[in-house]
Amino acid sequence: MASMSPRADGSWMIQWSDRLKKRRTLYLGAVTKKVADQVKAKVEYLNALAIAGLPLDADAARWLAAISDELHAKLAAVGLVAPRPRSESCSLAELLARYRDEREAKNKPGSRTNHRTISNDLAGHFPKAIAADVRRIDASAAEGFLTALRERGLASATIARRVRRARSIFAFAVESRLIEANPFESVSAPTILPAERKAYLPAADAGRLLAIANPTWRTIIALARFGGLRCPSEVLTLRRDDIDLKRERMTIRPPKMETVEGKETRVCPIFADLRPYLAEALALGEPSAVYVVAGKQADRYRKSCQGPNGWVNSNLRTQFERIIKRAGLEAWPRIFHTLRASCETDLMEMGFPLSAVAEWLGHSTEIALKHYARVPEHLMSRAATTTANSTASLLQNGLHSEPATSRQEMPEPPESPTNEGFRRLLMASGGHSQMPLSDPAGIRTPVSTLKGSCPRPLDDRATSKALHF
Repeated sequence: MASMSPRADGSWMIQWSDRLKKRRTLYLGAVTKKVADQVKAKVEYLNALAIAGLPLDADAARWLAAISDELHAKLAAVGLVAPRPRSESCSLAELLARYRDEREAKNKPGSRTNHRTISNDLAGHFPKAIAADVRRIDASAAEGFLTALRERGLASATIARRVRRARSIFAFAVESRLIEANPFESVSAPTILPAERKAYLPAADAGRLLAIANPTWRTIIALARFGGLRCPSEVLTLRRDDIDLKRERMTIRPPKMETVEGKETRVCPIFADLRPYLAEALALGEPSAVYVVAGKQADRYRKSCQGPNGWVNSNLRTQFERIIKRAGLEAWPRIFHTLRASCETDLMEMGFPLSAVAEWLGHSTEIALKHYARVPEHLMSRAATTTANSTASLLQNGLHSEPATSRQEMPEPPESPTNEGFRRLLMASGGHSQMPLSDPAGIRTPVSTLKGSCPRPLDDRATSKALHF
């Protein structure tokens, strides 16, 4: 334990025995007793860590990073901490510029745009006196930044992204020995997706969009809604050479993952609802075309994405909202993400293992459940009409049948060479027309395969020749 005594000049001194039983004395300036007590508590804790041979924890490191050079030098003189590196102070503006040049130079345009956004947020929040030296930005200042973002009314996902970027920037400062601890290390901003932002687009409504869309947009909508591709990045970069209709699969090269080792590509089945639209796009496109989504309109979209802001400049939303209005529908939240989420929801309802669905769509199972899984209205209705007795009977019978009250009977599609490969894929994964879906609790609930829910593409000669229907 340390002792604390006042001195005649109004200052304080703290004394203790170090790990070698040597008596140490720390002279504080003319501070209040409350401040001296706080320093005494930290001295006792640092001395206990030194005696036990333990490293500094996050709290102690943050406190040391926030104190003045004078007090830090006094602690170093008595052997409690290592001397602070003698370097010129670094301003927040200098840190942001250095991070941009060393970490953002090779990133995608969209990532560089995000860095400019967080840089403007940080520079606009901290006063000049604090921004002049990043060592003055402590944990309480970082929490104040989080509070300011929330007061601006930003979405929780936006706040979480900006806090993560700020944490990365100050972690870089720690690595560069500009500061001793990351003030954003303990700042947490969990992503909460409000219920009103979780939308599901039924296949029938997607069919209304496809019926009025031109060939370019028909392919865009189908790839997003029935293929689960990210739009616009994966949709507009899907290449004709990566489509294998015979093997019923396609290779997707996600632009956001092209620099991540092992995730440069992923292989995804050509789902039954997607196949006719994909075949139509290949049949209507020029043989020399590189991309599946071809034509002058698609070329303009891709060209606009080559600017400094990347895919942000594609502006597909404006035209898509026009199509939605012409189809007699109302725009839904997260207009393109909802298409992809609806596709994933359908695949999970069909009974495919969650691990397979997540791999096909290119994310983890945790992300799938947190950001993509939806509860369609028809499941609500089916649950309201399914009795406990019928459910128990299904479990006893090994889920081989489903009560008529739980779904509408739908005719089996005619045998066709176009869906034989997909049927083989179903059987290989252990599925059939009514595959069971396992929930996290381990209860297996019967679900129905979606059939006949979307219209076939326009019947032109090129399409019918390609499909052989």
